[in-house]
Amino acid sequence: MSDRYDRAITVFSPDGHLFQVEDAQEAVKKGSTAVGVRGKNIVVLGVEKKAVAKLQEDITVRKIALLDDHVALAFAGLTADARILINRRYTQSNGRSPFGLSALIISFDNDGTPRLYQTDPSEFLEKHYTEEVQANDDECIKLTLKALLEVVQSGGKNMEVAEKIEEYITEIEKEREEEAEQK
Repeated sequence: MSDRYDRAITVFSPDGHLFQVEDAQEAVKKGSTAVGVRGKNIVVLGVEKKAVAKLQEDITVRKIALLDDHVALAFAGLTADARILINRRYTQSNGRSPFGLSALIISFDNDGTPRLYQTDPSEFLEKHYTEEVQANDDECIKLTLKALLEVVQSGGKNMEVAEKIEEYITEIEKEREEEAEQK
């Protein structure tokens, strides 16, 4: 019965579902984690790196892409769908399913103001963080890494951030040890 309702993005099932959008959202949930933090002068993107097969090149599974001189993208979800967006073939057109990815898009205005946007198969929004974090570039980087460390089980080895992270990971691990000793 549901077969009739999943053929078009604009056809609702009798119980109000858009199956193509729900399928795209499920693909995002199964993807690796992507985190973005916007500061006053900086935007930091970080992603969880999944293990690659021995015969696969690491470069083929990059989750952060530079789109031009002042716009970059990190994504969770289907890599094939992300490649379509990155290569700018199309964004959305009649008769096509929604992309199975959620993207964090960063950019800088002409005056240098950093921007962070999130897209997913069903909505679009901009996230802002506390003024303390926004004002300090190092805090933005640390917040990105802390968020990734909450979900990446193997620690800092399987993370990719558009910044050198080793010294930050060491600092965060030291802070965690101090917090554990206080408890």
